[in-house]
Amino acid sequence: MNDACLVFVGSLNREAPYFQGARGVGLSVYSFDEETLETRKLAETGDVDNPTFLSVTPDGSHVYANSEVFTWREGVVSAYHFDRQTAALSYINKQPTLGSITAHNTVTRDGTKLLVANYGMGEGGPDRSLVVYGLRDDGGLTAPLSSVAHSGTGPDAVRQERPHAHSVTETIAGCVAIVADLGIDRLVSYRIGHDGLTRLAESALAPGAGPRHVALHPGGRFVFVMNELDSTVVSLALDGASGRLTEIDTKPAVPAAARDGNHCADIQISPDGRFLYGSNRGHDSVVVFSVDQQTGTLALVDHAPCVGATPRNLALTPSGRHLFSANQNADRISILARDAATGRLADTGWFIDIGTPMCVKIVR
Repeated sequence: MNDACLVFVGSLNREAPYFQGARGVGLSVYSFDEETLETRKLAETGDVDNPTFLSVTPDGSHVYANSEVFTWREGVVSAYHFDRQTAALSYINKQPTLGSITAHNTVTRDGTKLLVANYGMGEGGPDRSLVVYGLRDDGGLTAPLSSVAHSGTGPDAVRQERPHAHSVTETIAGCVAIVADLGIDRLVSYRIGHDGLTRLAESALAPGAGPRHVALHPGGRFVFVMNELDSTVVSLALDGASGRLTEIDTKPAVPAAARDGNHCADIQISPDGRFLYGSNRGHDSVVVFSVDQQTGTLALVDHAPCVGATPRNLALTPSGRHLFSANQNADRISILARDAATGRLADTGWFIDIGTPMCVKIVR
């Protein structure tokens, strides 16, 4: 097991009106042998309500799971320890997220903090968009250190009636967080301080784009955004000092005929920064783009079948040889082989059979 990848999965275990069923157990851990493609379940717990997003420390020892429950005015984020030797998950603690529909989180690069984004629905409660927690020596969460709230609306009266912070991503250089807010069509950049957040810049995207998730070029110069509402992928140049992002290129994530019935979700980048992968819910595909390493412009390579339905989340293995697609409404995580030279994906025939997978994270 020590030479295998660890695969952490969050699956839906409580019904919500905007999801199509809850058939999952909660938080699960698998091993994955990248040579044989075999997976083996190591641990699981149903004690986490609707862990729709997870972050995992690079060594796989700690997991931070959001709970997204429709009726709650505040979500929670739970800390767990995973012991590789005993293959056991153990609960550490949890904290309120100061906002509803908790959508995303990330461990800072220095390992000292957890950043949490709340999508937010309705009114009432603390209603914060971004919250910062400290990480204790045992991996547990401190009480919230700082929080901010966004304001505004977008042109889509149904989906953009208020701010909807959908993800938070720390830049490659560190100490700057980029929040993709689907509700206001903006990327909001913050300086992460010792005990708080300082807003640096707001970068506007096309009206009605609905930015959802972000991928970072390993060189630090470029940022890529998956827009849920208009099914596009945007590449931007990052000014590290100001946090401002400037659009370079925009490409459709699906063919024109499929655009009306599609909602984009996740975006990932290959370890060498040469290829982007984005999930299309509706078209049920993974779009593949090549990235020009000098200019950051994009070129379509392929639309690969996700081998399932509703690919909500994607994860590349650390080697970049395989891509996992968490296919929410197919109750399976498909394992796709990746050609490092062309970027193309192919079905391996291997998959993880699991109810309503929402998030998958892989570490060595």
